[in-house]
Parts: sequence; structure tokens; C-alpha cells
Amino acid sequence: MTLKICVAQLNFIVGDLAGNVQKIRDAAQESYAQGARLLLTPELSICGYAAEDLYLRPAFMRACDDALKALTEQIAGLKGMTVVVGHPQGGDSRTSSVSVSERFNCASVLCEGQVVATYAKRELPNYQVFDERRYFTPGNGVCVFEAGEAGSKIKVGLLICEDAWFEAPARLAKEAGADILAVINASPFHMGKGYEREAMMAERCVATGLPLVYAHLVGGQDELVFEGHSFALSADGAVAARAPSFKESLFEVELASKGADIHGAIEPVRSYEADVWDALVLGVRDYIWKNGFPGALLGLSGGIDSAVVLAVSVDALGADKVRTVMMPSPYTADISWIDAREMAQRMGVRYDEISIRPEFEAFKASLAADFSGRAQDTTEENIQARIRGTLLMALSNKFGSIVLTTGNKSEMATGYCTLYGDMAGGFAVIKDLLKTRVFALARWRNANNPYATCDNPIPERIITRAPSAELRADQTDQDSLPEYAVLDSIVERYMENDESIEAIVASGFSAADVDKVTRLIKLNEYKRRQSPVGIRLSPRSFGKDWRYPITNRFRA
Repeated sequence: MTLKICVAQLNFIVGDLAGNVQKIRDAAQESYAQGARLLLTPELSICGYAAEDLYLRPAFMRACDDALKALTEQIAGLKGMTVVVGHPQGGDSRTSSVSVSERFNCASVLCEGQVVATYAKRELPNYQVFDERRYFTPGNGVCVFEAGEAGSKIKVGLLICEDAWFEAPARLAKEAGADILAVINASPFHMGKGYEREAMMAERCVATGLPLVYAHLVGGQDELVFEGHSFALSADGAVAARAPSFKESLFEVELASKGADIHGAIEPVRSYEADVWDALVLGVRDYIWKNGFPGALLGLSGGIDSAVVLAVSVDALGADKVRTVMMPSPYTADISWIDAREMAQRMGVRYDEISIRPEFEAFKASLAADFSGRAQDTTEENIQARIRGTLLMALSNKFGSIVLTTGNKSEMATGYCTLYGDMAGGFAVIKDLLKTRVFALARWRNANNPYATCDNPIPERIITRAPSAELRADQTDQDSLPEYAVLDSIVERYMENDESIEAIVASGFSAADVDKVTRLIKLNEYKRRQSPVGIRLSPRSFGKDWRYPITNRFRA
């Protein structure tokens, strides 16, 4: 006898309790019809992840209780079907017997109209983007439940996300009689994270001698992306099944009695670039549709950053929902016009040109008396960027589309961006992508067309020409910054890995370059605090991962 297990790798919306219940109900009915008798949903699937300070609102917690009750009733007729659903519980929840000051990150086991067990997450992460100790109290129990047909029940040990990164919860489930571990998760994406999870879960399998099913969330939530990539491992830690990444899926595996064998379809290992591209596409698509925007618009400069953002946006939304605007200044090179027009034509998007020369001259005339006797400097450069930002935001206000900013992580780190100028917008698509990776991703996209939208979308000259903001004559980025290969390595070591200035210099970088880059990182914290939210791609992004004081004299 075998147990067919289905993972509901689904895209939930935070706060859409009725919609989330419907998705779980539909998944339960479909998987039941296909012979599954155990359905696993992701962590906090009832309310969506992460609901943040909504957990502190009594009305929200009561609504989650009602949603769990409604789901239990709606799937009561699925005889012999067991559904594991994630939800918060506590506070003044009516189904909870705990103190009003306690809330728990829970998973409940539903079967034939009853909640047969509830498990509270034991290990609460409080690092990187996680802040679970702000909201939840750790549980201390063990949950092993039975699933399957009468006479051939399988004992399932239930864990929630971070629990499985520690030895004790899995060991306790094994000691309580589990034949298999079921881990429900909402673990945000960063580059390489999916295979890190497989490796860590393999350690749990080897340590306990049990197979494991890992049920993971998919979808975008503000700056976070969840890539799916659910999987199953055999007792020796080998991959027995792997779900698609960045797609909703009812992912099925079959388990032989007592865990002797587990198997399912295995998606192939993916490249770093494919994962990053899909993360960007999913992040853009979900931020825009979940927040009700009719489309997106961006300033198309003829440079590499706006080119990559345009390609991502068309892959995410379709050409009909993306508008581009070229806003030339007196310093815009002819090749920028040519390349921007060509790319817009390749991708089939609306393209408009609005010169900022009249506005720029008007600003200079208005300020002429005050600026008399002073040479032109970054002031005039920033005026151009702010004119462009104003025009884009005016179009956004008039037509409802969200402005996508095009700044990358290298620029965000060093402040090579203008407040209320190129930073103006609603969503920062490549905010967590270093400049060298922008170039690598552009080449990857030109060689691949994963969404069947446009082959070779980015003109080669956009990739090969020297980067420039084109805010003064003959300007290049390297007039102000070290070479991007050097800059990005320093940013990665200092900002992402917390290496000291001394250690970075000792590794071979010039002291002048290290001092300049790290000083700029510190000086420009005030800008980053005012930047739009953007997609997290690295283990440490400028967002929830990075919480440094603006007023700060520490320089090591």
C-alpha cells in the first residue's frame, strides 16, 4: 500500500483569507480526486506570509480563526483526506486556550470536519528578513499524526520551516513514531537558497533515517519572493522528487508503507541566472497584480539597467502593459536614442520621447541669480534626474501605471543615484542586483527566452558600451566610482558578508578603493531609507536585511 501526498505549492495573498481558503479547498478537492490522501500547504497559508504587524491586530487573529473553521467545514466531505494548513493562533483567538499575550505560528491537521491536531512552531527565526519573535511565542510540543487509508496508515511527523534546520524537532518526531517528516515552509528566496535547503534537509533525513517532504510557498510579497522548489528526499538524503520553481503546482509524491520508498517527478537543477530572472519576473508580476496596478512604466535611457528592467517587465506583464519613455537632455548621446528605440521596438512596447531640455533651461533660469558665479556641478545633474522623475510620476498619476525604477545595488550602495530623481517610483526591480550581475543577466536573457516574449531583446551595444548617467558631457560611471568588478566585490564583502575594511584590504584591494566604497555606503544610508521597496535576491539586501543608523561615525 502507498500514500499519495500532494504539496499545494500555491501563491497566497496576505490578508485575503477567503481567497486563500478557496485555493486550499480547491487544491484539496483536486488532489483528492487524483488519489492523494494527504495535502500539505505552506507555512501560514491561511493568512499569507508574512502578515507582519497584522498579527498584532485582534480582529485579524479572529478572522484567521474563522477562516480555519470555514476551511475545516468545506473539506469535511473528503472522506479519509488529511489536510495540513498553516495559520496563526493565539492572542484573543476564540479557538485558543493560551494567554492573550501569546501568539503561535501553527499548523493544524484537518480530517473529516475535525481539527485532529495543532502544532506550534518551535524555532522562531530572527535574522535576515525574519522577525518572528516580534509576533510569536515558540511552541514546545511534538506532532505526529496518521494519514492514509484504514489499515495502512502512515505516521507523519510535522515540522514548520525553521524547525527543520535544528536537530531536536526532527529527532523528537522520530522518537514519537514518525515514519516520514513533513515540513511546511515559507522561506524567502535568495540566490542558491533552494539547493541549500535540499542539503540541510538531507542532513535531517540521514540523522533520523526518515524520508522527508518539503512543502514550500511560491509567489511575491513586497520585497520577498518565494520560489516554490518543493521537494521530497529519501531516507538517505537523496532527492526523490522536485517541484517546478517559481510556478504554482500541485506536486505529488508517493510513499510506500513505512517509508520504504518515496518518489515523484524530479525537475532538473537550474542555473543561477534562470533562478534570478524568474525571481525578478515573479516579483514584478505579483507586486503589480496583487496591488491592483493596470501596468508599468519606466524611463528607458538606452543604458543597461533600464534595458534589463524593461525585459523583465515584458516577461512579467506582457508588452501591452508596459510603457517606456525616453527623456533626452542636452547630454544624451545619439546612440542612446537609437538603442532605446530599437529595444522598445524589439519588445513591442509603447515608446514615447519627451525632451527635458525646456524644463532644464527653465530651472537654470529660475536659479540663475542664486547660482551666479558658481560652476555647474552635481546640482545641475540632479535637476535633470528630478525633472525625469517628475514626468514619470505625472504619467503614473494620470494613467495609474506604477513607475518601475531602474537603479541597481551598486548604485544604491554608493549613492550614485538621485533622491526624487531616478529613485522616484513605486517598485525598484533590480535594487538588489550588483552592476556586474546586471550585465551577466542581460547576456543570459539575450541567449534565452523563457517566457516566449522576445528573442535577443537587448541590443548588443547597450551591453558593451561604457555605463553613463549622461548628466554632463562625456560622463562615465567610472569618473566617480571604481571599476564595477572592484566596486561590486567590495560591496559584497563589506555589506553582504560583514568583512572588515582591514580584511578587505588584506585580500588585495587598494586601501583607497575600499575606503571610498565603504565611506559611500555609510554616507548614503539616508537615501536608501527613502527608496522604493525592491526585490530581494541576495542573502543581504538593502531592506529588512540591512538596518543601519543614518547618524553613524563608526568606520571599521
